[in-house]
Amino acid sequence: WALEGGIDAMLKRLVDPRERARIGREVESPPGGQGLVQRMGWENVMIAYCARRKDAEGRRLSEIAAARGMDPMEAAFELLVDEAGGASMILFQLDEADLRRALVHPRVMIGSDGSALAPYGEMAVGKPHPRSYGTFPRVLGEYAREQRLLPLAHAVHKMTGLPARRLGLRDRGVVRPGAKADLVVFDARHVADRATYEDPHRYPTGVEHVVVNGSLVIKDGEHTGSLPGRVLRFN
Repeated sequence: WALEGGIDAMLKRLVDPRERARIGREVESPPGGQGLVQRMGWENVMIAYCARRKDAEGRRLSEIAAARGMDPMEAAFELLVDEAGGASMILFQLDEADLRRALVHPRVMIGSDGSALAPYGEMAVGKPHPRSYGTFPRVLGEYAREQRLLPLAHAVHKMTGLPARRLGLRDRGVVRPGAKADLVVFDARHVADRATYEDPHRYPTGVEHVVVNGSLVIKDGEHTGSLPGRVLRFN
């Protein structure tokens, strides 16, 4: 109900003392069960992007609240109002052991909901989740090479052929005559993610060349300026 009517309606509720208090009570004790904050704690909520409050980016809500002498809930509400509802966050709620267990399951595919970013220009904003730069190199370098959770070929298949087949993209995710030429040339000995929560705008190492739809996009680790990518749609 707090979001009913959109962002503007939510902001009006947050500046109304009675409505604000009601929202706070239901965040702390949601009807019907335990809430997200109770399960993970404010120390596991990190602010990723703010248009105005740049001082909040990359900091935990518990830290922001302590610095301002406020309750974390009130600090969150204040931030939402200051940012007109536009702040984004990162939640730390995944157990690494669960991730490792999932990675080796034969039906698990590997993907990312990270954004297309760059460490320069208009795309170099905020403290985004490092997955935007490092998801796939991390699988190859950390989980396949260093931890040896799964063979390198299996890791590659989970990121290419397996999801392509599941989504019905018959000419993607495989290397064969007639298939779309989407290829990545990487150094298996050195490929690694470098993006961190503190410094997320960092490209990985070990990715030498990338071909998209038959066009060379990355050559010797540098972008060529070619833009052959396109959205894949089902008709």
